[in-house]
Amino acid sequence: MTPSKRLAFLLCLLLACSAFAQQKSQSKHQGSSGNESRLLLHEDWSVQTSAKVQEPGEVIATTKFSPAGWIETAVPSTVVAAEVNAKKLPNPDFGMNLRKFPGVEYPIGGNFANIAMPADSPYAVSWWYRKQFVAPANYKGKTVWLKFDGINYRANIWLNGKQIANSDQIAGTWRTYELNVTNTIKPGSDNALAVQVWAPTENNLAITFVDWNPMPPDRDMGLFRDVYLTTSGPVAIRYPTVVSKVNSPANDRAELTVTALVKNGGDQPVKGTLKGKIENVSFQQEVELGPNESKDVTFTPDQFSQLAFSNPRLWWPRQMGTPNLYPLTMEFEINGAVSDRTDSEFGIREVTSEMNSVGGRLFKINGKNILIRGGGWSPDMMMRETSEHLKDNFAYVRDMGLNTIRLEGKLETEEFFHLADKQGTLIMAGWCCCAFWERWPRWKPADYDIAKESLRDQIYRLRSHPAMVMWLNGSDNPPPPDVEQMYLDVEKQLMWPNPIISSATGKPTSVTGHSGVKMSGPYEYIAPGYWELDTPEGQPGRKQCNMGGCGGAYGFNTETSMGPAVPPVPSILAMVGKDHLWPIDEVWNYHAGGGEFKTLNVFSEALTKRYGPANNVEDFALKSQMQTYEGVRAMYEAYSRNKYQATGVIQWMLNNAWPSMIWHLYDYYMRPGGGYFGAKRSLEALHPIYGYDDHSIWLVSSQYEDAKGLKLTTKVYNLDAAEKFSQDNDVDAAADSTAKIFTLPNIEGLSPTYFLVLRLKDSAGRIVGSNFYWLSTKPETIDWAHSTWYMTPTENFADFTALSQMSKVKLKVTERSERKGEDEVTHVIVENPSKNIAFFVHLQVNKGAKGEEILPVLWEDNYISLLPGEKREVTATYRASALGEAKPSVEVKGWNAE
Repeated sequence: MTPSKRLAFLLCLLLACSAFAQQKSQSKHQGSSGNESRLLLHEDWSVQTSAKVQEPGEVIATTKFSPAGWIETAVPSTVVAAEVNAKKLPNPDFGMNLRKFPGVEYPIGGNFANIAMPADSPYAVSWWYRKQFVAPANYKGKTVWLKFDGINYRANIWLNGKQIANSDQIAGTWRTYELNVTNTIKPGSDNALAVQVWAPTENNLAITFVDWNPMPPDRDMGLFRDVYLTTSGPVAIRYPTVVSKVNSPANDRAELTVTALVKNGGDQPVKGTLKGKIENVSFQQEVELGPNESKDVTFTPDQFSQLAFSNPRLWWPRQMGTPNLYPLTMEFEINGAVSDRTDSEFGIREVTSEMNSVGGRLFKINGKNILIRGGGWSPDMMMRETSEHLKDNFAYVRDMGLNTIRLEGKLETEEFFHLADKQGTLIMAGWCCCAFWERWPRWKPADYDIAKESLRDQIYRLRSHPAMVMWLNGSDNPPPPDVEQMYLDVEKQLMWPNPIISSATGKPTSVTGHSGVKMSGPYEYIAPGYWELDTPEGQPGRKQCNMGGCGGAYGFNTETSMGPAVPPVPSILAMVGKDHLWPIDEVWNYHAGGGEFKTLNVFSEALTKRYGPANNVEDFALKSQMQTYEGVRAMYEAYSRNKYQATGVIQWMLNNAWPSMIWHLYDYYMRPGGGYFGAKRSLEALHPIYGYDDHSIWLVSSQYEDAKGLKLTTKVYNLDAAEKFSQDNDVDAAADSTAKIFTLPNIEGLSPTYFLVLRLKDSAGRIVGSNFYWLSTKPETIDWAHSTWYMTPTENFADFTALSQMSKVKLKVTERSERKGEDEVTHVIVENPSKNIAFFVHLQVNKGAKGEEILPVLWEDNYISLLPGEKREVTATYRASALGEAKPSVEVKGWNAE
């Protein structure tokens, strides 16, 4: 550099520094983790189809333009969501309303993501989003960044009459975009932002709901995530991350590597200092950036010995311990002035994995084994979300005892991941199946670029979250070698700290070998004994596992289910309406799934043969709760019993994108049904289990401390409550263990349906685990030879029809409620004064004596059964605000309860 150029550079640098040095005191919390300087562009947007707009973007993005007749909306919002919110379209969740939407011509049960949009669809053309806003006056002299956290799919963007990005640059649903608008923004004045959005085609890397549910006709086009402004000095800090190497199993030391992306927003070179602080530990290094250069800057423990922590407070999944978080502050200084600062949190923990004896991938957190037990997540069908609803979902996950949520392709918001970090819920994330994401032979060069940049954007933002347990580069198929290597290169470059799996299937690749996981079903109704009866050694006549029928409790099953989950009657009514409440018809089936899952026939046939024909919707719904309870419980129990030959299971699914009759543990209306409480029972920390395969009694500990001096009581009762067997066993339960206690003997004189009751008490006599099974003397057998990829048929069904002969029971119920902070807690005491068993009793709290059920609600237990003379107290916790002016009123119903 010549002396004159050096002098010019120094003068420019000094001028730049003076422009933002005045803002030094205001620079706190700026950057990727800073929220105080974030200007969220949420309200007062307008949306309109380009078919009704003649003006170009240069005009629309001016304050003189008037969006007369446009649809008012907030952002995030898809186009169809905006129309629904504005009452331009009916509620798509009810009945078959969605089939009436313009542009919905694809077959019922079809995957619209793979079907060409009709040429006359109103969403085959671009749509405009427009917002006018005042930029703060103190933006003057700062670098201003305009951020889009999600645009589906392509867009042109204008600000104040100037195009700042085009549809070649803005392409990809799972991209995130940050635009430097310093020279375009008008601080202290009105600004106009216009975004022209195009929906994805069947040949784009976008959103698909596969066979989970229908898809809106706009394919969720639009600004479906936050849009906001942030500021910094010349250099901004993004994606601060701490990668931990823990000295396990001692866990007495951890070596930390800190990394962050720094961005020069100016057209001149910059020299500065990147500083970091973790509590009282500080570190820094000098950084040089060229004009508009972005660079990853890393601090390693080899270079900075203070990053070796002794006796760290480790982050653990909630099941294993406390999800401890540390604060991380990073600043970039230029000549003593703070250009940008971020404040974030991280967890010190290390996730590793290894293969077990049956080829299953076993995960370890800080050197300790963990059995992954989770559910598959779905966002709303129109990508709508609120903070309250998100917290409610996480509360349900924690209440059930699940430790993992799987995201297949639908990668969630920062708020989602922060909740997971704080709650200690593991997140299993990766790309989606069954659409263009796995149509690699049809990819063009631009698709490779979008896939690569999508992964880069997601890894950058996810890598800092301790809740992340793994990343899957494929779903139903592993990517071909060139794509897999492209993905691996990005993950290595960006220091992804967790195990990487080639796909959710057992298909090996030439790049990374065996995945250590399987995706061999089932997804349709399956008998409870299936999970234990299916073993690695196989079954007579069964096809190869890649054809299905190998979903049993061994290895890691990335998605599986006992099939439909018909909700309670109030949810059915809200979903299909009173005119279609009974019998099951096309409206019911429309709210089933797609592909092979367009009806409830398999589930309904099993219900009829096992429990007897349903007389009405109430009868069908109650029997459905019973069948789903026993099915979900059996799945989780089998994987728990067989750990660590079994290493993980993901229930397909956790929740639904819209009101659905299939695949959930709680329904769209947040009403927990049989599946929820079957899961909750099976996932308790100390849990006695019945083995369907060999009639044995097991004790499983899912806690990470020993439990000694326990007593397990096993009793068998006939339908008339006559005791047929009783045995006490003194037992200890080692941390994270599973143990066979004894095998039930042959018992003479059993009724066709009988009950098995397991009670586990601690040394003080408190019940710490329990189970209540209804069993049949008729063996339930499985037709292994006719397994498919999605189901294994039942050859002979259990017979529970004798349950209809149970004597009626009149329960005594007392209730009281108390306020605890923002929550109301209702205590319900249920007593069975009769000489008969009270079976499958459901409790609910209503808004007044004749009011609606209060939802969401956290029940300590539900669908309970009481022995003769037994009394139980059960609590329900819910928002006090949900009551309004009403008083809580408890409603009790049961299989044989009057």
